Amino acid sequence: MIAGLYRVFSNPVYIVLSVGIALVVFTFAVLLPNFPLLSQILPSQSIELSDKVSLIFSLFESIQTNFTAVSATYTILIAILFGMNVSLFTYFVYKQKAIIKGTNSVAGIGGLVSGIFGIGCAACGTFILTWVLGLIGAASIISFLPLGGEEFGILGVVLLVYAVVVTAKKISTPQVCAID
Repeated sequence: MIAGLYRVFSNPVYIVLSVGIALVVFTFAVLLPNFPLLSQILPSQSIELSDKVSLIFSLFESIQTNFTAVSATYTILIAILFGMNVSLFTYFVYKQKAIIKGTNSVAGIGGLVSGIFGIGCAACGTFILTWVLGLIGAASIISFLPLGGEEFGILGVVLLVYAVVVTAKKISTPQVCAID
């Protein structure tokens, strides 16, 4: 597994890809709970562009104040692991030209989806999950979970770690059939 990680991340292109994807996922996770505010401020003609940019960058500080320690940790981990997973998967497909079997992609996609459902802050809880479940009238289910819905973020981290490990192992093993 370590050999697979080294093989991929010794190439600067995959490091840049991983960091870029991680920043996009982190940006999405931090700005999503503030979407109502952004949707009112950004189109406004009466607010200077520099103030709009300043507001957006100041919202990144909400990771310290609006998120619990657990949700901030798994939000950052989901972003990093998803970036790594995309880089590993891209390397695997590009270099090995292998037929993609379901395990890698399902775990990676499952980790991202679960992680997205777990995005939230201390004030609004699991933002997306509450909204989706509210559509079907099941939002009260979250209150019965021991961590108040943060389980989805933790599950996302676990699934992404699994996807990274499996993909790194596939990269480090030869793509040939074993001879008996």
